[in-house]
Amino acid sequence: MHSTTLRVGFVPGVEPDRFLRRWKSGRRDAWLELVPTPLSRQHEALSSGEVDMCFVRLPLEDPALHLVPLWEERAAIVVSTDNVLSLLDEVGPEDLAEEPEIPAAHADDAAERIGVVATGIGYTRVPLSLARLHHRKDAVARPLREGEPTRIALAWPRAADDPLRQEFVGVVRGRTARSSR
Repeated sequence: MHSTTLRVGFVPGVEPDRFLRRWKSGRRDAWLELVPTPLSRQHEALSSGEVDMCFVRLPLEDPALHLVPLWEERAAIVVSTDNVLSLLDEVGPEDLAEEPEIPAAHADDAAERIGVVATGIGYTRVPLSLARLHHRKDAVARPLREGEPTRIALAWPRAADDPLRQEFVGVVRGRTARSSR
């Protein structure tokens, strides 16, 4: 019986399964609950206590939060399979000069934008992990040369720091029960 539950949010594109497996393999007393969290609500989910910790996409500026940067996501563009850019292995800014960009209207619209470009209209920029998440047969993602990467971090309120959260940070950083800090 688990006496405590650690609720960990994750934004689209983050696959927290490996951390869940590591957590479970350590036979810990706390239960780990993974909570899908829209990008637009990543800060609110933390500040409201909906989640105890969250894998967030930076930037997220809040001095009341601990932020542990974890990995970078490569920038990508998504185009229709009929677009000539789909034939390239990677795309550079010079390749996009003649193409209309479908910009983000809001933080959670990656799937909709990919749906638009799949019809043959222009391209859209997303982190490669989101392009994979929203993969479709009629669209392809290509890494964007010189594209600004995005960064994933683990965040939690400074006021709520405790041994349980620190233990999860250790799991995320790859520490085992036998390794020292």
